[in-house]
Amino acid sequence: MKIRTAIALGAVIAATATTFAAEPGADTYKAKCQMCHGASGLADSPAGKAMKVKPITDPSVKKLTEAEMITATTNGEGKMKPFKDKLTEGQVKDAVAYFRTFLK
Repeated sequence: MKIRTAIALGAVIAATATTFAAEPGADTYKAKCQMCHGASGLADSPAGKAMKVKPITDPSVKKLTEAEMITATTNGEGKMKPFKDKLTEGQVKDAVAYFRTFLK
């Protein structure tokens, strides 16, 4: 009985660790980006609509490289304020990587 419990507990811990490792930028995106870019990158939030944020499906956004998105996030672009003083370089990279998962 104890072995089954230990195996089950180990499986839960492994599954949880895998979930967190798979999306390291999700928390940063949700806290700092989602309010304008939307929960799935479609810019369908009230702020996104008001500021006319382009969705991830827009051809001009889809063609951006990851490096270009990191630069835009770090330095700001259009109505988006720069995040260079609010997020670490790693947080920006992770949030952009998470945003790019919406392209799939």
